[in-house]
Amino acid sequence: MKTIFFAAALTLAAAQSAWAGDLEAGKAKAAQCAVCHGPNGLSVLAEAPNLAGQPEMYLVQQLINYRSGRRPHEVMAIMAKPLTNKEIEDLSAWYASIKVEVK
Repeated sequence: MKTIFFAAALTLAAAQSAWAGDLEAGKAKAAQCAVCHGPNGLSVLAEAPNLAGQPEMYLVQQLINYRSGRRPHEVMAIMAKPLTNKEIEDLSAWYASIKVEVK
């Protein structure tokens, strides 16, 4: 059981380091996302989700899915198509780094 837990922990650590994006590059790239998702990842449109505080690996996977067409969405397919893996990592790191406080 300890071996399984240790293997799972190593896998998770490797996955997290694989998504180590550049926060400043992500923040700069996010300017084009602000129209729908807001300047700080808090949506300005009812149909657009909040991105601030979302888990980085979730954001990475969703952008990859939009880019590949596995997750269809008319607007996001266009927005994600030209993104490089590095840009996806940077954007995801930026949005994941934003702290959200619920009151």
